[in-house]
Amino acid sequence: MSDLLARIQQDALAARKTQDKPASLLLGTLLSEIKNRELEVRRGLLDDDVVEVIRKALKRRKESVEAFTKGNRPELAEKEANEATALERYLPAAIDHEVVRTAVRGAIAGGATVMGALMGKVVPQ
Repeated sequence: MSDLLARIQQDALAARKTQDKPASLLLGTLLSEIKNRELEVRRGLLDDDVVEVIRKALKRRKESVEAFTKGNRPELAEKEANEATALERYLPAAIDHEVVRTAVRGAIAGGATVMGALMGKVVPQ
């Protein structure tokens, strides 16, 4: 079992014990989506697989925020935005764009002129 999945299950259990209905519903839904993904691939999920499921759920929430905002439903947009924020804490930390730019510039200055060579120097960093 992936460590991330175990963490989500622990948080879902804690939400149920404290009777936090919004968190319990969100994490229960997420666990259901993870279980469905596990059935699709017919193997135990790795952390990368769980992150993929979370990213899809996050994308749906962000699309819902846009739709509810356009539909003049701010209360539902706020609910979806709160769920998106709660899901984001399960994702790995994002790399700062400036760090990537600096690494790319350094690789170009180091003589990488072809995209493959550039990526070969930047990705390990």
